Parts: sequence; structure tokens; C-alpha cells
Amino acid sequence: MPTRCTTRPTKARRAAPYAGAALAVAAAALTGARAAGPAGSWYRSLDKPRWQPPSWVFPAVWTPLYASIAWSAGHALGRVRGRERAALAAAYGTNLTLNAGWTWLFFGLRSPAAGVAGSLLLDADTLDLIRRTARHDPAAAAALAPYAGWCLFATALSGSLARRNG
Repeated sequence: MPTRCTTRPTKARRAAPYAGAALAVAAAALTGARAAGPAGSWYRSLDKPRWQPPSWVFPAVWTPLYASIAWSAGHALGRVRGRERAALAAAYGTNLTLNAGWTWLFFGLRSPAAGVAGSLLLDADTLDLIRRTARHDPAAAAALAPYAGWCLFATALSGSLARRNG
């Protein structure tokens, strides 16, 4: 009878999915931040709804959201192998690309309407990411719920900005 290896993965092997996820999330955050830059005169000139949060709220919210995305990806990717792992990693990558892309559409193009389009794509993709993640790791999927909520709020805000500013 063949013997089965019962050793547990090393700490480094268990940490690898988290490290990779953290690097991917950091790259998306930095890419998006480059497009947004400091709040310029264009953004300050927009007619904004009264319910828009003050500017300091955005980094205060995005920091823990990005941390939860990285944790979710690392946790879920550490539990799947092979093609399922590759497909889930691609889903997280697509979502992070759409996340960074929204900033380029809104701020880079200076277009609230383009921001709405990007935001709707991000919303749909985030909900699909939660569904995909839940198949493998319900806790990791649940960790994405605040991110999905914030993205939906951002869609509403982008829509209001697009309506108010033609």
C-alpha cells in the first residue's frame, strides 16, 4: 500500500497566494491613483450632490477595501488548485483591471459618463467574482461584500455627477 504524505505545506507556501494577491491589489491601487492624481481643478469644478462624502473619506474607505480584496483572493486561491485556481486568479485579475480602469475613465478622460459605464462593468464583474469565489470559499466571498457595496455607491455617485455635469 502506498504511503501518503501527511505533511502540511510550509508557511511560505501557505503565504504565497496572499503575497501574490497583495502585489496585484497594490498594482491596481497605484495604477488607479496615477489617473486620479491630486484633485485637480476639473474635479473641483464639477457640480456634486450634497450626499457626496468629503474627499478624505475615499482613501479612508479604499484602504481597508483593498486589504479585504487581497485577503479574499489569497484565502480563496490558497484553497483551489489547477484550472480552477487559474480561472479564479484570472477573475480577480479582471476585476482589479476594471477597478483601476474606472479611475482612468472618470479622471483620466475627465468623463463622468465614461465613469458610469466603467462603474457598471465593475459592479457586474464584482458580483460575478463574489459568485465564483463563493463556490470555493464562502468566507472569502463574504469579505468582498463591502467592496461590492462601495462599488454600487460609486456607480450612484458617478451617475449623479454625469447627470449634473452633462
